[in-house]
Amino acid sequence: MIVSGGECRSRAFLSVVKTFRINGEGRQLENYPRYLGLDIGNRRVGVAVSDELGLTAQAVLTLERRHNQREDLRSLARLCRRFAVVGIVVGNPVHISGELSPQAVKTQAFAEELGKLAALPIHLWDERLTTREAHRILYEAGHARQKHREVVDQVAATLILQSFLDEKGTGKKE
Repeated sequence: MIVSGGECRSRAFLSVVKTFRINGEGRQLENYPRYLGLDIGNRRVGVAVSDELGLTAQAVLTLERRHNQREDLRSLARLCRRFAVVGIVVGNPVHISGELSPQAVKTQAFAEELGKLAALPIHLWDERLTTREAHRILYEAGHARQKHREVVDQVAATLILQSFLDEKGTGKKE
């Protein structure tokens, strides 16, 4: 199921309540829904996850694509379970004009299959210029251009997911 702006609820949506003590009083801390962010390419998939408070996106890894798409889907579905996410935010690589690119068609088909396998809603998110922005961030941080390939997809996935979290309202509980 692909969601763009609508609400979808699942069992993973239920928050876990933890109790802690402040000045002798018991307080409850609720976990916020977590999301997985993906920057899907032909060779690599950048992966990010939101923190437990739903405030920030954190880079996780870069998945080197295999020849078997099913293996890639299974690896990503395992990450969804590992981080107990309630949805997947996928960068949608449309042209600057907003028209679908050939890569966007491939990405949407991959995302739909992942949503089915993981039984989670997919949120397609505009990713125009995120890879360029990721390269700029890495360059400004002092990373050599030759080393960007190793982490640029993670940074792009983080930018995509952070944009989604910011638009959704940082830290607001669903």
